Amino acid sequence: MAKIVFNAEKREKAGKGAARAVRREGRIPAVIYGGKQEPMLVSLHPVELEKALEKRDFYKSDIEVVVGGKAYKVVCQDVQFHVVTDFPIHVDFLRK
Repeated sequence: MAKIVFNAEKREKAGKGAARAVRREGRIPAVIYGGKQEPMLVSLHPVELEKALEKRDFYKSDIEVVVGGKAYKVVCQDVQFHVVTDFPIHVDFLRK
């Protein structure tokens, strides 16, 4: 299995409007949840995500999301794609 590392930025607001604002900035909204902790809202760089999605075993890979210097080990639970452009619009990560 491949190891994938994302350098993410923390985002403060949740909801449809906040996610759209993140997309207008050119980033992909994501959430890290599970592990009996509060969900963490982050945004990913689209080029990093596109390269990772090209890997054959992306959903089985060990993924590390670095937010503010702290690394979180996660697995990808779901990626939502735009209906027409097939561009990723949201990612759900589950803590290990």
